[in-house]
Amino acid sequence: MIRTVKELYNYREMISSLIKRDLRGKYKASALGFLWTFLIPLFQLVIYNFIFSTILRSDIKDFYIFLIAGLFPWNFFSACGTSGASCIVNQENLIKKIYFPRLVLPVSFVTSSFINMLLTFIVVFVVLVFSGHGVNALALAYLPVVMLIEYILSLGLCMLTSALTVYFRDLEYIMGILMMAWIYLTPVFFEMNIVPDKFVAIFNINPMTPVIVAYQQILYYKQIPEMGNLLHATFLGVVVLIIGYLVFDKIQKRFVEEL
Repeated sequence: MIRTVKELYNYREMISSLIKRDLRGKYKASALGFLWTFLIPLFQLVIYNFIFSTILRSDIKDFYIFLIAGLFPWNFFSACGTSGASCIVNQENLIKKIYFPRLVLPVSFVTSSFINMLLTFIVVFVVLVFSGHGVNALALAYLPVVMLIEYILSLGLCMLTSALTVYFRDLEYIMGILMMAWIYLTPVFFEMNIVPDKFVAIFNINPMTPVIVAYQQILYYKQIPEMGNLLHATFLGVVVLIIGYLVFDKIQKRFVEEL
């Protein structure tokens, strides 16, 4: 793995170039362009808030604050598992033309998606401030830690799915369906205390559960995240990263043949 890190560092300019290209080209052909970075999560917030506050009537006070704390981080993770699954396949021509560490592609994709999430957090802080909810500066200091843990987790997932998609193209579509179910096995729309005891174990092995809970503790409850929860999130994130790396490293040698 140390060799891989050194190799990625040597190709840092290529990673930077791919990230810039992805960010610039994301909404290049659209009329509103970069504004969609903020408009899409805002529309999501309005729709989900209407459903769970008016129709399903959640008992959570200021539900839109609770929702925004988990929804935007979830969008980042979901993108890494769905769109990220095709980040190798979509660069078929580049892979066949020149040599470079194949890991450059998932790293650049996840990093550009992470930057996109950071930009959407502008919306989060605007809502927190103008709603009067406010923030706890001490708790907020832990936010970069939680974001780093989620980055590690998302990178591991992207490495795993992007490598497997080269050999099994249907995986990209399967991941889209899986993510639709996965969000409801993650406490994005509800608190963990309402989960029936028989399902708690399932939620606890979900690597996104402690991550989302940590975001909610910081942004909604304005509390320092529990150390046990952070350690749980870190452990699951590292496990997914190691699995993703080992699978990617094992099967990347035949990417050119399969593409």
